[in-house]
Amino acid sequence: MLAAMGLLLDSFWRAAAYCLRPRVIALSLLPLFLMAALALGLGYFYWDAAVQGMRALLDASALLASVWGWLQGWGLGDVTAVMAPLMVVLAVAPVLVVVSLLAVAVLMTPALVALVAARRFPDMERKKGGSFIASVAWSVGSTVLALVALVVSVPLWLVPPLVLILPPLIWGWLTYRVMVFDALADHASKEERLEIFRRHRSSLLGIGIVTGYLGAAPSIVWASGVVFAAAFFVLVPLAIWIYTLVFAFSSLWFTHYGLAALQRLRAERAMTMPMAQSAPSPELTPRSTDAPALGTATPVAAALPPPANPNPGDNAP
Repeated sequence: MLAAMGLLLDSFWRAAAYCLRPRVIALSLLPLFLMAALALGLGYFYWDAAVQGMRALLDASALLASVWGWLQGWGLGDVTAVMAPLMVVLAVAPVLVVVSLLAVAVLMTPALVALVAARRFPDMERKKGGSFIASVAWSVGSTVLALVALVVSVPLWLVPPLVLILPPLIWGWLTYRVMVFDALADHASKEERLEIFRRHRSSLLGIGIVTGYLGAAPSIVWASGVVFAAAFFVLVPLAIWIYTLVFAFSSLWFTHYGLAALQRLRAERAMTMPMAQSAPSPELTPRSTDAPALGTATPVAAALPPPANPNPGDNAP
C-alpha cells in the first residue's frame, strides 16, 4: 500500500513538472492554433454565404420578426445585421472545438508518452503489446460500457450524494482504461498490461477520478463566457486551453505511473528468475534407497560367485 501511494505521489509531481516544459505548453496551445486556422479558412471561403443564410433564417421566423420589430422600436436599428454573424459564430464554434480537441487528443498522447519514455525510461524494452487497431477497439468498447453505466445509473442521480459520486466514478474508470492502454501500448506486452491493471486498479481509478474533476474546471470558464457575452471570444479560448492542459496533465500522470509500474514489474520478475533457476530439479536428486531401481544393472562383483581356491591342499587341516 505504501509503495503504491509513493508511486502515485511521485507520478503526480512529475506530471505537474512536465506541464511546465515548453514542448507540453506548445502541445496544449495546438488546438487554439488549429481552431484559428480552421476558422480563418472557413471564413475566407464561406463567411458571406453563411451570414446571408443565417439572416434569411432569422427573417423567415414570424416570432423572431416581431422581436426584431420590437427591438427596432427601441432604436436598436437593424438587429438581424448584428445577430446573424453572432449566430454563425455560435453555431460553428462547437464544431471547431470538437474537431480541434479530437485531433490534439490523437496527436498529444503518443507525443507525451514518447517524451516521458525518452527522458525517464530510455532503456526500457518495447514489446509492442498494443496496436493502433487494438487501441481503437479498446477505447470504443470502454466508452460503450461507460455510456451504458451512465444510462443505467441515471435514476440514482436523484439521490443528492450519488449525483456527485457516480458520474465522476464512471468517467474516472473510462479515463484510466483508455489512457493507461495508450501509455503502455508501445512498451508493455499484453500480459504485462493486464497484470498492471490487476495490481494497480484502485490507484489508477483514483487518478481517473481526480482528473475527471479537474476536467470540470473549463466548464466553469465556458459558462462564464456564455454569461458575459462581451468576453465570449476571450473566455472560450481560455477554457479550451485549460481543457487541453488538463488533458496533457492527465496523460502525463498516467504515463509516469504506468511506465514506472511496468519497470517495477520487470525488476521483480528479473529477481525471481535467478532464484527459480538455482533451485535443484527433483529429477536430478540422487536416490538414497538400498535396493537397486527397477531396470538398473546389478553390479558384476555382486552377481558372480566367490572364486575357488587354486590350491585345495591349503584348506586341509
